[in-house]
Amino acid sequence: MLPEMTESSPAGSATRPEKIAQKSDTELLIRWADGAESVYPVRALRLACGCASCVDEWSGENRLDPASVPTDVHPLAIEPVGRYAIQIEWSDGHATGIYPFERLRALGDGEPA
Repeated sequence: MLPEMTESSPAGSATRPEKIAQKSDTELLIRWADGAESVYPVRALRLACGCASCVDEWSGENRLDPASVPTDVHPLAIEPVGRYAIQIEWSDGHATGIYPFERLRALGDGEPA
């Protein structure tokens, strides 16, 4: 499992994580400053990557074939990006996606990827 991270961002408490930790091999946990907790299946996060390799920059259509992502994909490293996002290095070799806290909160609240 990855080490626990604590974050702080200038955004409102709804999008400011206090804790980011791998809950299990298949789940990532974020505790938000407003007290809410979001638990993400890590494969779903990998499939929700919004980078230019995974999503067409012009049309917004997904380029990533879900069948190409192993069912056991998992984070190898999670690094902060400024005070607004995290970047995840995945076990399938992908490492270019940036996950803004606002998007993570929306995904945690059940909004579609």
